[in-house]
Amino acid sequence: MTEKKRVIALGFFDGLHIGHSALMERVLKISKEKDLMPSVITFDVPPKSVVTGCPVQLINSCEDRAGLIHRIFGIKNVIILHFDEDMKCMPWAEFVERLSADFNAAYLVAGEDYEFGYKGEGNAEKLVEKSLELGLGCDIITEVKYKGIAIHSTYIRELIKDGEMEQANEFLGHPHVLTDIVHYGYRLGRTLGTPTINMCFQEGVLIPAYGVYATRVYLDDGSEHIGVTNIGTKPTVNHTDHVTAETYILNFSGNLYGKMVRIEFYKRLRPEFKFGSIEELKMQIHKDADISSTYFNNLL
Repeated sequence: MTEKKRVIALGFFDGLHIGHSALMERVLKISKEKDLMPSVITFDVPPKSVVTGCPVQLINSCEDRAGLIHRIFGIKNVIILHFDEDMKCMPWAEFVERLSADFNAAYLVAGEDYEFGYKGEGNAEKLVEKSLELGLGCDIITEVKYKGIAIHSTYIRELIKDGEMEQANEFLGHPHVLTDIVHYGYRLGRTLGTPTINMCFQEGVLIPAYGVYATRVYLDDGSEHIGVTNIGTKPTVNHTDHVTAETYILNFSGNLYGKMVRIEFYKRLRPEFKFGSIEELKMQIHKDADISSTYFNNLL
């Protein structure tokens, strides 16, 4: 049986912001009109980091990017290519030819600033020309602006870095997310009556401004909970620079070690503090939990 032809969104899609959403919506529209499989092709690492040798801090992990595309748009066919030296040196025309030959592309969708191929010599205009030559459809999406600001991942990274989570979420079009397996911590929360889960940021993923955030917590059983999450080094009880996301899940009891958990960040409630005693820390955790609960109740 011949594999179904694809309509493919092309890009890196870090953060999957509202500019990227325009591409996804066009892919879904074309897939229905032409009976094609809605698909996305992206890379495991940012091409810019391979080309320049300078690391790029990302909004999301590769897995979270794919998860967002699936959850928000229902696009299950997310193809993640490995960007290495061979990919870096691939001529732009060959890349388009491979989309047709190797991935059964019938239609391509990209942003007007899309660059690809060796030295970034491929651009939106060349993509349209080559698609026409190969008998492929091709749509180029113009730049999306919100509140007069052009939507770019670079701008959103700065917002997250500064802890401006509510504004970042406006430009993302969804809450900022962290998904990870729960790790063992100091287990101090259990003695305080506020058991917490510990999660880490993958190497290369941007760490938001240290502080306490109002969060929603999604467990692998499908349940949803209100949480309060501290990002930082836990200076009251910790003497290292190791950064974690430590979350107290309100009105929940259970063992989540080794489980996959998704945290969605909504608002930074306060900076991270070093308290004078464990008792002060305990009191503040309960205050933070109350503030987080009130925040989400006011959203209803």
